[in-house]
Amino acid sequence: MVYITSWDDFVDRSVQLFRASPESTRYVMKYRHCDGKLVLKVTDDRECLKFKTDQAQDAKKMEKLNNIFFTLMARGPEADISEVTGKEQLEAQPTKKGRGRKQ
Repeated sequence: MVYITSWDDFVDRSVQLFRASPESTRYVMKYRHCDGKLVLKVTDDRECLKFKTDQAQDAKKMEKLNNIFFTLMARGPEADISEVTGKEQLEAQPTKKGRGRKQ
């Protein structure tokens, strides 16, 4: 098992792996708080792709990858994932108004 260092390469290869064999592909994430490390793994028992990070901003990237996999699992392996971005969740949150003093 070799860790992939590029995030974009990991996402592309993971999506290709899922589309090649959607029935047997698994996606696992593991976080170790004591080390502050997040490890993502996508495998189909023949090929194993892993990505490791200790950066907090990579949590948003992981959320985007989750959305991609949810889309592929719900709509099928041939689904268009170009519309999947992380922005839907930000737009759905209401803005907080009325905080602070009135002038």
